[in-house]
Amino acid sequence: MDYYMKLPRNKQEFALFMAVISIISVNLIAPLITFFELGFRLSIWADTLKVIPLIWVTVIALVLITYKPAEWLTYRIVKKGDSFDAHMLINIIFSVLLMSIFLTVIGTWIGSRQISLDPIRLFFYKWPRNFAISFFVEAYVAQPIARLVMLKLHQTQDAKPSKS
Repeated sequence: MDYYMKLPRNKQEFALFMAVISIISVNLIAPLITFFELGFRLSIWADTLKVIPLIWVTVIALVLITYKPAEWLTYRIVKKGDSFDAHMLINIIFSVLLMSIFLTVIGTWIGSRQISLDPIRLFFYKWPRNFAISFFVEAYVAQPIARLVMLKLHQTQDAKPSKS
């Protein structure tokens, strides 16, 4: 029942689901990572806001690219009888794993407004922190809110009398 009520049922709902998750994630993860990198100052936050639209577009593209590989990896771990929560947690782990690998490099390039080897050279120093921040935001904020949006949408849709 959770799969039917808390996850998208069609492409339009998938777009809404992805929009909710990506907007929340980008607006929390990008500033947090930047703050840990450069310091917690209002000017840093203001600079981060300037690049969030480009990061958001990049995140959408990467979600579409990594969606199937994350799903494939998820079904290598969880089995049909496993709980909804187990499926969601494993899927979040793999989605965040793939996204954080790419965004540790690409996000740095976008944020610093230059392509350099620094994010690649410092990858194993920065990636664990980025993964942890991203995982926390996805698992405890963005995805639960998006599933709640889907649940409320489906409850509203299912409560409407069907037209015959």
